[in-house]
Amino acid sequence: MPTETRTTCPYCGVGCGVIARVEDDGKVSVKGDPDHPANFGRLCSKGSALAETLDLEGRVLAPQIHGQEAGWDAALDLVAQRFRETIAAHGPDSVAFYVSGQLLTEDYYVANKLMKGFIGSANIDTNSRLCMASSVAGHKRAFGSDTVPGCYEDLELADLVVLTGSNTAWCHPVLYQRLAAAKASRPTMKVVVIDPRRTATCDIADLHLPIRADGDVALFNGLFHHLVDTRRVDEAFVGAHTSGFSEALMAAARLGMAELSEATGLSGMALRQFFRLFAETEKVVTCYSQGVNQSAVGTDKVNAIINCHLATGRIGRPGMGPFSLTGQPNAMGGREVGGLANMLAAHMELGSAAHRDTVQRFWNAPVIADKPGLKAVDMFEAVAEGRIKAIWIMSTNPVVSMPDADGVKAALTACPFVVVSDIQAYTDTARLAHVLLPATGWSEKSGTVTNSERRISRQRPFLPVPGEARPDWWQMAEVGKRMGFAEGFDFASPAEIFAEHAALSAYENDGIRDFDIGAYAEIDGTDYDALIPFQWPQPAGEPSRKRFFADGRFYHPDGKARFVPITPPAPAARDAAFPFTLNTGRVRDHWHTMTRTAKSARLSAHIAEPFCEIHPLDARALGIADADLVTVASPSGHAVIVRALLTERQARGAIFVPMHWTGETAAAARVDTLVPGRVDPVSGQPALKMAAASVARHAPAAHGFLVSQAKPKALPFSYWATAKTESGHRLEFAGDIPAESWEAWLRATLGIDGEITFSGYADACNGDHRLLAFDGDRLLAALYVSRAPVAVSRQWAVEQLTVSHADPAARFMLVAGRPAPGRPDKGAIVCSCFSVGVNEIACAVRAGCWSVEKIGAQLNAGTNCGSCRPEIRRIIDATQILAAE
Repeated sequence: MPTETRTTCPYCGVGCGVIARVEDDGKVSVKGDPDHPANFGRLCSKGSALAETLDLEGRVLAPQIHGQEAGWDAALDLVAQRFRETIAAHGPDSVAFYVSGQLLTEDYYVANKLMKGFIGSANIDTNSRLCMASSVAGHKRAFGSDTVPGCYEDLELADLVVLTGSNTAWCHPVLYQRLAAAKASRPTMKVVVIDPRRTATCDIADLHLPIRADGDVALFNGLFHHLVDTRRVDEAFVGAHTSGFSEALMAAARLGMAELSEATGLSGMALRQFFRLFAETEKVVTCYSQGVNQSAVGTDKVNAIINCHLATGRIGRPGMGPFSLTGQPNAMGGREVGGLANMLAAHMELGSAAHRDTVQRFWNAPVIADKPGLKAVDMFEAVAEGRIKAIWIMSTNPVVSMPDADGVKAALTACPFVVVSDIQAYTDTARLAHVLLPATGWSEKSGTVTNSERRISRQRPFLPVPGEARPDWWQMAEVGKRMGFAEGFDFASPAEIFAEHAALSAYENDGIRDFDIGAYAEIDGTDYDALIPFQWPQPAGEPSRKRFFADGRFYHPDGKARFVPITPPAPAARDAAFPFTLNTGRVRDHWHTMTRTAKSARLSAHIAEPFCEIHPLDARALGIADADLVTVASPSGHAVIVRALLTERQARGAIFVPMHWTGETAAAARVDTLVPGRVDPVSGQPALKMAAASVARHAPAAHGFLVSQAKPKALPFSYWATAKTESGHRLEFAGDIPAESWEAWLRATLGIDGEITFSGYADACNGDHRLLAFDGDRLLAALYVSRAPVAVSRQWAVEQLTVSHADPAARFMLVAGRPAPGRPDKGAIVCSCFSVGVNEIACAVRAGCWSVEKIGAQLNAGTNCGSCRPEIRRIIDATQILAAE
């Protein structure tokens, strides 16, 4: 009989519920859980494609020591031995864990307990440091605790939603859909988007503020003064429940409109419109994400936002408050267990002797870390300097995702002992492991995650564990036992870990700490398996709570919130040799370093290669045309080569390059090699959104495009990028022409042997080569080479791998690289859910489908996850303009 399992999506911090169905033949399908309060059945394109990412290609299926398979006992004994020996020789601070928001809370709990309570060091940090550490720091400065005040419902109840530093449509798509639906049903609702780029999120914006990089502090300080000047301050709330108002107002230097325009890059009219909207609207939610957090002044940005909400008393009540949107599925769970180097478990303070004593007694631990450990950037610098001699990396890929990524790679290469727990064997980081441990993946893991609204949900397994893979918590518990800490790590199941975590949250709490899930301290395996999503806090004997702070009670010792004095940063110095501001981030259909999403052909169909968004006027000044290749370089001497995407959505003087491409998927596109390790001094979060860069046209001898049944290998080109297709692979490449013939190169790169039929043509004058390889009627490969970027209908060429080619005329069209006149060519994929292309949408528009809704009715595009709706609207507008001309 088919089985259905309720579990949680492993992508962003929205925390959507999904239902995984496994058929009798093992086939898996995934749909949204209509009963889950985060998404009510909605899923984004990535969530909808989860079933396509579950194959075992590239999986680590057994422990490896120096690249050779080994048994678990040998691998774990070696890890424990090397950590013990390193600690004995150099002290506990000579070892470190670097963990991930991909871990479940139970994994995170065991890692934190082992490092801080038994090894005795706080050298455990997480890739969530790159995501929301500034939000944590800002919360603690303002509230006395890392508390998210509100919930998703507030976005639907608000009369004004401000989205700052958040491309919600692409990075939190289901939350964006909830907001779009609320705005459609209540047109009086206003949405303001604050972002240097005109992103897809602006599709529902009443006002877009294209702010200058790091202009946020000046903007919200200006708003703070406006609220005072227009008598919008809630004096009763400020007087009774806050402190530091006058000092914060004095620090927020009053700027004239001309000065404020210069600091923010915004017109006086736009500033006045925003200030008036915020001041005159009682129910305001301000959502912020990586554009705020990933900054050298990220914590100050967070507090500048919170200051405005405290001043107006708009916090903790329905439809109002500051709201941090976390990037990862369990970034919040990691915060709850103290997964950051400067935190203790259960939201207790590492700097508090009383809290350290509480945790140590509860754990019955032999020691407790008594000072903050090294934060992510500092941690890898310590590895490079030899101060950290053994490091265990879990479920993350820092050789791609960390700033100064090549420096991280060099540090790990030189490190005496590197352990990596992962599901994929060939990530850029896993390749550097002395010991590689096979972890369980999303479909096999059991535990809990916490989303951005503090909602804890179960992640349940629905597929058998492959090979010798084991849960991360089990791996760490076994190493803890082998290091001599057996009593502290005698866990038999994640349910036992969750119960201990819940008990610690309530231990000596009595309402003095925000995080309390004591209601689950006695949970057993049966109730844990049946656990339904709930929001914390939920102390023993009490219901869970949606919101904090409506009663004016905060977690500083005096019970009051703090206004934080914020001074705008000085303008960044410009280097004439590196005149562009580089911004990094995500695209719609990929996730982190693509270890999961690259397995799905349809997720790669929307954007299949790395790119650089640049304004057309900037490109023209540099002699760059659309689809040219460009070299983006940094003052450090590092460079990437990516495709130019000319768009007026990008501000002049700024560029955007996505973070996803790795050494596995592209030749030279690890963009974080360009980003220096500059961090926020309070939070330690790196400034991944603002780095100096230069852009220059890359002029290779030849450009090429290849579709093939086999995966290309041995690619001797300055530029290449691969992506999976439904029945094979696609490759973009550029560089020197191979010394051998293109046929010989094609045979070598695809491993083609035997009697294969080749056809095509070559034009020596213009450098064009077209080469097709057939095995009978089956197309093995189609190669297109030109001196300029190749003009081929790519999606059509990809589809030719799946059809028979007995007709000679059809083969002729393959050589041409486009279908015959009148034949379908869907063009570049816009809607990943239904594989609808730009040409199909444009054709429907010309036939009278003049709205997104009509396109959906005709083609289904935009009717599932909705992430493509802004792009569909742009195609409609562009087609209407062309028709008018």
